[in-house]
Amino acid sequence: MSPVVIGLLLASAFVHAVWNAIIRSGEDRFWSLAIICLVGAMAALPFAIILGLPAAASWPYLILSSVLQIGYCLFLVRAYRDGDLSSVYPIARGSAPLLVTLGAAVVAGELPNTAGLTGICLVSSGILLLTLGSSRPDAKSTVAAFATGVFIASYMVVDGLGVRLSRSATSYAAWQAVAAGFLIPVSYGVIRRRAPGLPRGREGALVVGAGVLGTLGYCIAVWAMSRSTMGGVSAIRETSIVFAALIGTFVLNEKMTPQKFLGVLVVAAGVVCLSAR
Repeated sequence: MSPVVIGLLLASAFVHAVWNAIIRSGEDRFWSLAIICLVGAMAALPFAIILGLPAAASWPYLILSSVLQIGYCLFLVRAYRDGDLSSVYPIARGSAPLLVTLGAAVVAGELPNTAGLTGICLVSSGILLLTLGSSRPDAKSTVAAFATGVFIASYMVVDGLGVRLSRSATSYAAWQAVAAGFLIPVSYGVIRRRAPGLPRGREGALVVGAGVLGTLGYCIAVWAMSRSTMGGVSAIRETSIVFAALIGTFVLNEKMTPQKFLGVLVVAAGVVCLSAR
């Protein structure tokens, strides 16, 4: 993987941790997520129109990924209802490289080498540390966080397959952002039986900024999967775990216990091993 791709993915990881912190700190997390997605879709739409449609063979993957992201959003909101950012985020994101690696091996024949297998073991051990002891989130938050990881892995593998059939990675990424970005606010309207209100004030400014940056971050990841292995891209992107832990501790005033800190470090070491595939 080239230094440029790695650098872009690390920037994407930092942005992802920031917008998760915004969701976790918001009063209505489902609303924050719906607005973030809507803003991202609106930002991506002009680029999608200019770039044109990707190859027709990639459309089913684009649509399936967008639907899977609705499930991701719902479980993420549930996980953050009672769980801390520095506990929930590592479980959700830390489990994703493991699952993406397994999924890519099954559907695309991308088999991990020794470093990849080591990374899988480290990620699993780190997650175990985060879910045990006095610092662990409650059982429902833990289950929701793992379910979030399953959805993350599912839509990343689907997008990894889709972008390789698209003939234009940038076009696929832009249209994926548009489709998912509009479907998630629609799901908000169906569940809440009202449209999400317009963003206002400081919180509104934060979610608007997060919408633009978050969409750009995932578009980078989708583009990167057209040039590298799915597991490797997912692993480097999930270094956001470290950023999230630091934000949770120093910005949201969450308690960083020695066990939680060790768990974050082990998960981070695992994703680095996975990136070496």
